[in-house]
Amino acid sequence: SAAAQRESLDRAAQALAPLAGGNELIVTHGNGPQIGLLAQAQSGTRSRGRSAGGSGLADLRLDELGAETVGLIGYLLEQALARRAVRAATLLTQVVVDPADPAFADPSKPIGPVYGEAEAEALAAARGWEVRPDGAGWRRVVPSPAPLRILEITAIRALLDAGLAVICAGGGGMPVVETGGGGYLGVEAVIDKDATSALLAGELGADALLLLTDVDAVYEGWGTQEAKPIREAAVSTLLGRSFAAGSMAPKVAAACAFVAATGRHAAIGAMEDAAALLSGETGTRILPDRSLSG
Repeated sequence: SAAAQRESLDRAAQALAPLAGGNELIVTHGNGPQIGLLAQAQSGTRSRGRSAGGSGLADLRLDELGAETVGLIGYLLEQALARRAVRAATLLTQVVVDPADPAFADPSKPIGPVYGEAEAEALAAARGWEVRPDGAGWRRVVPSPAPLRILEITAIRALLDAGLAVICAGGGGMPVVETGGGGYLGVEAVIDKDATSALLAGELGADALLLLTDVDAVYEGWGTQEAKPIREAAVSTLLGRSFAAGSMAPKVAAACAFVAATGRHAAIGAMEDAAALLSGETGTRILPDRSLSG
């Protein structure tokens, strides 16, 4: 609901605001539930020969639906941050992908709500979706190509230089491909938000990448009685372990990619612990291999 979304973003702003003091703050976020629900509503109205909401916009691609959702999320987050004296600006962000990326032939990114297996298979048959298991349920999956380049990187730097926190690359950014002559065209895909966050942090020269989620750390043996948090690890150590494909694996991969490329550190943990994550007091801290070699 709209009320639940505003409440969630208010909690996020409460956790993020302390980071803005003395730091340049860049905020990215997901939009999987929102874009999935919009796509679901659009498919339902299209199947009955009507436009979504009577607006005549029943044929929007996923990149266009993504733009709708990240605009709303950014708007609400700006307001929540302003209530905590943090000035922020939202920037819709285009991210270049390769049209030949194998992800287009192998959809894997979950979007939308969780279904039971029977309902998911029925929806897939009725709407032409591809569905896969996600935790205890099933979800629609769409192509998730790798992010290559962030078009608005100069604008993001300008907003930071102006003293603003920047909300950008929402939902992983809107995926676009080059059309020649300097043009770009959106494509039917959703980029992984963690992968884009790592790319963005690297291009901006960020000192740290925080991946905020709903668990307090990366766990070894997650879901078992032997589960225990990993408090600090080198890139090579984490990359040699297996994590849940739809949740923690992308975060670990993104954190490791940033650390390996920059030599700086990343951390994964609970959103409410954002400030403590930055200082290394909690969560999982990922460091370059050489930092733990002796």
